[in-house]
Amino acid sequence: MRRLSRTLAALTLAGAGLLVATVPAGAATGAAATVQCEAGWGSLTKASTDSAYRSLLDVRAGRHECYDRLVFDVQGVGDRPIGYRVEYVDRLQQDGSGDVIPVGGGAILAVRVAAPSYDTSTGEPRYPGHAGAPLPGVDLTGFRTFQDTRFASSFEGDTLVGVGVRARLPFRVFQERNRIVVDVAHTW
Repeated sequence: MRRLSRTLAALTLAGAGLLVATVPAGAATGAAATVQCEAGWGSLTKASTDSAYRSLLDVRAGRHECYDRLVFDVQGVGDRPIGYRVEYVDRLQQDGSGDVIPVGGGAILAVRVAAPSYDTSTGEPRYPGHAGAPLPGVDLTGFRTFQDTRFASSFEGDTLVGVGVRARLPFRVFQERNRIVVDVAHTW
């Protein structure tokens, strides 16, 4: 029995030695690992037509290691869907008038969210966007992909925003409770 215990102990130590020998040097010393960025999102139109039609409250941007993010906060919709249509366009046109709104960057991503910038019951403004102006409170300093944002319109229950990006890059769109999230990758 004693011999079996010693043999098991020796095998356990040998196994531990093999495990340590196979761990990459950076992981063993605590060095940061290289991040593998996902690039399979594609650049074709992404849309969802169902919608709760609630007011847009805010638009904010964030930087991430692999992508830049734009978040549209919509008044409490719970688990109900928020409609959207996100696509690359040659030019951003204001709904209603058709006026072209200049957007800086190598490509323009048009983001339409089925959430008006006004209160749906009173008509009072909720999000302070103005046609042709940069998005209020969105500072793109230090972003790798986003270069410009422009408020286009809030018309017939939809809000349209233009995002100027470096180039036509892959993006994804998803709903997270009362938010529509648009991520644009830094690279293909």
